[in-house]
Amino acid sequence: MKRISAASGLALLPLAALAAVLAWRSRAWPLVHDAPIMHYVAWRIGEGAAPYRDLFDMNFPGVYLLHRVVLGVFGASDAGWRAFDLLWLAGTALCVAALARPWGRVAAAGAGLFFATYHLAGGAWQAGQRDFLLSPFLLLGALGVARWAETGVEWGLLWGGLALGAALTVKPHAALLVAGLLGVVAIVTWRRGGRPWIPLAILAMAALLVPMLVTVWVAARGALGAWREIVFEYLLPLYARLGRPARWTPWRWEVWVPIGVGVALALVSAGVHRRFGVRHAVAAVGLGYGVAHFVVQGKGWEYHLYPLAAFAAVLLLAEVEPLLRARRRVPAAVALASIAVATALLGIKGVEASRAPWIADKQRRVSALVRDLDGRVGPGEYVQVLDTTDGGIDALLRLRIVQPTRFVYDFPFYHDPGTPIVHKLRAYFAEEFDRRPPKFIVLFEHGWPGGGYARVQQFGSLRLRLSTYRLDRRGPGYLLYAR
Repeated sequence: MKRISAASGLALLPLAALAAVLAWRSRAWPLVHDAPIMHYVAWRIGEGAAPYRDLFDMNFPGVYLLHRVVLGVFGASDAGWRAFDLLWLAGTALCVAALARPWGRVAAAGAGLFFATYHLAGGAWQAGQRDFLLSPFLLLGALGVARWAETGVEWGLLWGGLALGAALTVKPHAALLVAGLLGVVAIVTWRRGGRPWIPLAILAMAALLVPMLVTVWVAARGALGAWREIVFEYLLPLYARLGRPARWTPWRWEVWVPIGVGVALALVSAGVHRRFGVRHAVAAVGLGYGVAHFVVQGKGWEYHLYPLAAFAAVLLLAEVEPLLRARRRVPAAVALASIAVATALLGIKGVEASRAPWIADKQRRVSALVRDLDGRVGPGEYVQVLDTTDGGIDALLRLRIVQPTRFVYDFPFYHDPGTPIVHKLRAYFAEEFDRRPPKFIVLFEHGWPGGGYARVQQFGSLRLRLSTYRLDRRGPGYLLYAR
């Protein structure tokens, strides 16, 4: 292995320093936003509840299983969640580095550091997001295909396919990457004059194995019908188009400008100088998938960019050392400048995210609700929260309180009221509410994608039931009603 040049070594130092600083500043990140909902669902599953049937949520089963593991190993504390997130980040960064490893130590180390910096700059609400959890499985799938293409050993297709299968149980959008990698396998085999059916079958069957096992698990819990109902009657026709923004502008979107310049330069340089190999092709397929992953979901949410960030990190520093050694000063300067600008913008973003006031507000809201409920809910008593991600489920998780209904958020009741599935969901809520009337109802002010306290007026049977409760306390952003 050739020695690292001084210029490329200097490019790594700011990345390493920024990653270390952001990691240190993240040490107090709380369990917040979406993650507590997944924790709550996983805890209830551990207590015997069935996903989908007893807990209404649109996520795929792999998410719950991952959170079950986290609860079992790390517990439900903020510190345990922080430890898990950092370990998952380290593993993902190693996967990024492994995919970039043949291009040299600078490419590998820089790729891993860049992805770590990207994640840590996002703030506490990005920790454990499903698209972040998805990333190492995608990278391992791409790495397995690349290793098979380089060595001809089909073992890489097997473990790569298993990783892709695990990705499918977290987000089914990963099927697009599976299709792209199957295309890579077909082209590589065709160029070698071989028959593609065996390697294609190995990758495809391996990718199907984990989803099949997870589906069997859901069926064994008696929840297959409820899962089908959520996916085909609610998720695809209604939720998929709910909350689409007029403009897709993720926070600090400008960081993607230097990233895009650096990645484009790496791909063009590799092609022009005849260094474009199968890993470049696999990473390029990953980039295409990352764009599709963001666009297909249609929400414009920042964490949907994680797969794109992972594969962009793989390529970002790939050509730095070759350009410096060949004394191609202009493209080398552009590559180094793109990395430097992206690093600086991530640093600004990371400092801002670590001071996000809305996270502190949410933590105070959760603590207030915990105080309002603590010691007032006995065995066999229930609390129903009407919330999305403002802290209601966080408080129930901390107090280990069960809801009387399957609904961990209330927004499905208020949109598309004339559709059969929304009528059905409202009927489920009323039936379960009446079967186990809660001692308290917590109505949160902010709905999603909109609506305040008055949103309950749109749901007649909920309004009727709420009228039989008295206002017990007013909290910061919520109303607590007692039976």
